[in-house]
Amino acid sequence: MIELLATRYAYLLMFVLLGIGLYMTIASQNLVKKLIGVNLFQTAIFLFFVAVAYVEVDGEPGGSPVVPATENPASSDLILASPLPHVIVLTAIVVGIALTAVGLALIVRIYSEYGTLREDTLREVRADE
Repeated sequence: MIELLATRYAYLLMFVLLGIGLYMTIASQNLVKKLIGVNLFQTAIFLFFVAVAYVEVDGEPGGSPVVPATENPASSDLILASPLPHVIVLTAIVVGIALTAVGLALIVRIYSEYGTLREDTLREVRADE
């Protein structure tokens, strides 16, 4: 068990971030804390994709998928990592930044309109209108 945790620490970190982000999103009443929780959750998912993309065979890490023209990857025993998960994570990071920007803009607008960021207070104010 200890050896598994020592070699797969990225998965453990991913589950910790996932749990903290989910807890912050569900349990917090403050909208900014909820947005931070969503960002932690996204970071955990990014870490998961990168950890899954890591390739290792017999203790040797996988190489870059860009192979020099002098080598023929079909004839050699090259172990190449797939670039697809990394490309997906880069795209998701851009989407996450846009989501955070829109969320912060909405939070600023909500605060200027209602004077609070607590979800329960906002529900009471909206029920009175």
